[in-house]
Amino acid sequence: MIALTRRTALKGAAASLALPALATPREGLAQAATPPLRTARRGPDQPLFGAVSWTLDNGLRVVLAENRRAPVAAHYLYVAAGSGEDPAGKSGIAHYLEHMMFKGSPNVPSGAFSRVVAREGGQDNAFTSRDMTAYFQTVEASRLPLMMRLEADRLAAPLMPPDEYEAERSVVLEERRQVVESNPRSRFREEFDATLWGPQHWRGRPIIGWEDEIRAITRQDMIDFHARFYAPSNCTLVVAGDVREADLRRWAEEFYGPVPSRPEVIRDRAAPPEAAGEARLIRRDPGVREPSFLRAFAAPSATWGDRSRHDALDVLAHLLGGGTGSRIHKALVEEGLAVGAGASYSGQVLGVGSFFLYATPRPGVSTERIEQALNTVLSELLDSGATEAELRRSIRQETAGALLSLDGLGAAPRMLGGALSIGLPLDAVEFWPQRLASVTLEQVNAAARQVLGAPGANMAGWLLPGDA
Repeated sequence: MIALTRRTALKGAAASLALPALATPREGLAQAATPPLRTARRGPDQPLFGAVSWTLDNGLRVVLAENRRAPVAAHYLYVAAGSGEDPAGKSGIAHYLEHMMFKGSPNVPSGAFSRVVAREGGQDNAFTSRDMTAYFQTVEASRLPLMMRLEADRLAAPLMPPDEYEAERSVVLEERRQVVESNPRSRFREEFDATLWGPQHWRGRPIIGWEDEIRAITRQDMIDFHARFYAPSNCTLVVAGDVREADLRRWAEEFYGPVPSRPEVIRDRAAPPEAAGEARLIRRDPGVREPSFLRAFAAPSATWGDRSRHDALDVLAHLLGGGTGSRIHKALVEEGLAVGAGASYSGQVLGVGSFFLYATPRPGVSTERIEQALNTVLSELLDSGATEAELRRSIRQETAGALLSLDGLGAAPRMLGGALSIGLPLDAVEFWPQRLASVTLEQVNAAARQVLGAPGANMAGWLLPGDA
């Protein structure tokens, strides 16, 4: 993987939301470049990372996933606020603030943070998603206290200098032009989400924000957003690597302990609409060479609706459209109808989740034939149900992927911090493979009927070549 700048972090997030790359179940998350590490052998009943957690007096939660296989430490500060917390009419504040957090603090001049990290031989970055904003560094383990001092300093009191505020707005607007407006698939996906959920629903607003609303954000808006959401009790510090618990406890108290506590943050996510704004969205674009199909369904998530469906929907997405061997791949790709097709589920989110079907037809295959083939796959699944063999295959492949995730130093902080930031417990990550292995065929078929076979917010869309 490559290292991502703050600009390309959002670009990566937008790309993961653009057609046809819809198989990634975690939205908006950029991945840090970290050296591969040899995976430790773990028993079937052991936690993935063996992380420990405690809370400081000011409310900051601290998590340590100790890993002594290399003298490196990853330091992630998660703020439980993303574009889903942007006020109506002011979309883009969370992301804009992420940019301004690099503009200095009382003890660090503007831009110096990243220069210090680079001087120490490390890498730093940040990303904004719908559910969280994260700031992170990967350094040689002895430099961890310095990273903690720098990060705590800007958490407590970012300067957001007025003379740099307007210049950074121009950077954000240029980022929007590059990431969204210059990419026909990104433009389509933005319009698709806004049509399905509503342009002011937290799922319908783009993470980077609508252009006119970015232009309307004031510096005071940003100061107020920081004062409300960047409270220690709304943050999670996750450290992974060659770090001892006693040392981290001492450093957390020294550097983060003095950050003043603030009132508790209440996160209130709107429910999905009862129906999509339109049943279908069809757009043509001269910049597109091949058609792309997308269908999305509102779905329960790990935090919303019938939460017991979450793991079953993970398995359902894999057996329905998780690559070679899945039903959609067999029916569309192996039959020569599509060059790519599948399903994905976005369920580890705060609020309503979403279930996707997608396809890219082979040249000469009509859009009607693609939809007919997908509808046949769905009908057969709903009528006859999945099989025990499909269930076992999907669980086996998904749990193997979880174990492979241990090979990267950044896996633990990304997975643990992402879950904790939406209110899930450590065990939601640590024992995810065991929980997935307990999913039954009855649960998968019931989840399919609830999400794919019942009325609710869902929409189909085609992005086609040609003039609008």
